[in-house]
Amino acid sequence: MSKVIVFGSLNMDLSIACERMPQAGETLTGEGFLVNPGGKGANQAVAAAQLGAPVVMVGAVGADAFGEQLAAGLARAGVDCAHVSRLSSVTTGVAVIIRSAGDNRIVLDPGANHALAAADVSRALDEVAKPGDVFLTQLECDVNTTWAALASAHARGLYTMFNPAPARAVPRAAWANVDLVCLNETECEIITGTLPVDEDSACRAMELLASWGPETVALTLGAKGSLVLSAGELVASVPPAIEAIDTTGAGDTYIGALAAGAVRGTPLREIVARATCASALACTRVGAQQAVPTAAEVDRALAR
Repeated sequence: MSKVIVFGSLNMDLSIACERMPQAGETLTGEGFLVNPGGKGANQAVAAAQLGAPVVMVGAVGADAFGEQLAAGLARAGVDCAHVSRLSSVTTGVAVIIRSAGDNRIVLDPGANHALAAADVSRALDEVAKPGDVFLTQLECDVNTTWAALASAHARGLYTMFNPAPARAVPRAAWANVDLVCLNETECEIITGTLPVDEDSACRAMELLASWGPETVALTLGAKGSLVLSAGELVASVPPAIEAIDTTGAGDTYIGALAAGAVRGTPLREIVARATCASALACTRVGAQQAVPTAAEVDRALAR
C-alpha cells in the first residue's frame, strides 16, 4: 500500500476558552485551559493515520519537553516519526489559541518548524518516498523549503497535496508541482482575490486555481460543507448536523482524510463525503489531534 508523507509543522497548542473575543487592551476571564499537541502538519498526519493510511512525518521540534510530547503523540497515533528532527538550537513551535462560541483565534511562534532546509526534506524523501505515495505540505514551515519540497516530491512521481495555510502569496511556478490544493474561504480570497460567497463565485475561484496547475481543487466552506473540482467534475458535500464546540482541527482533519482516501484509491465522491463527515465530527470535540475521529466513527456517522 502507498503511504502519506507529510512535511509540515509540529506545535504545542496552548488553548483557552472565553465568552467572547477580547478587545484591544482588554483582559477577560477564561476557562478550560488546555495544552494539546497541534501544528497543521502534525494534525494532518494524525488525521490521515486515524483514517487508515500509513503515514511518515517529516519535520522538526526542539530538544525540549514539548518536542518530546509531540513526537510521542504522533507515534501513539501510528505515525512514523523517524524523520522528525530534534534540534537543540531552537524551541518547539507553539500556538496560542483563544476559543469562543465555536470559533477560534490563533497566534503562532514557529520555532523549529522553520529550521529545516530543502536538502533536509530531499534526504528524507530519498529514504522513504516511492512513486504513487502522497506528499502533503502546508505553509507553517519555511516557505522556500516548502516550494523546493513540492518540486522534489513532484519530480519523484508522488501525488502532491498542498494546503496553503496560513494563506500568503504563492509563486506561480509552485502551482505546477501541485496535484491537489485544499483551502478554506479566507485562504481562497487571499490567494485568488475572490471570496466564495455562493457556488458561482466558488467555482470561479476554483477554476482559476485549476488553471494555474492543480488537477483537483478542494474548497472547505465551514458549516456549508465543501466543494471539490477535479478534471472538470464538481463534487459537493454537506456535513451531518452537529453542535460545533471547537473548530480548531476541522480543516486539518478534512485534508488528512483526503490524503487517506487518495492513498487507498477511493473514488472521489466517497473521499469527499468521508472528509466532510470527519471534519464535522472533529468540531464536536475540543482540540486538534485528539478531536480527529477514527475511520470506524466516520463509517458509523455515514451509515446513519
